[in-house]
Amino acid sequence: MTIDNELIDNLLKDYKKPEDIIGENGLLKQLTKQLLERAMAAELTDHVGYEKHDTAGAQERQLAQR
Repeated sequence: MTIDNELIDNLLKDYKKPEDIIGENGLLKQLTKQLLERAMAAELTDHVGYEKHDTAGAQERQLAQR
């Protein structure tokens, strides 16, 4: 997988100093957080077999509890 240069340019458009990337609330920390959250959500969806807030999933749980 390659990352589009336009995306990188867009992410760095407000870059002024190294802290903007590696600081406490820098781009690297924000990207890492969002990537991990999405990966975990996808893994959970794959594990349970339905999307979060999917009404079909709620119905499956209710039937399984009976």
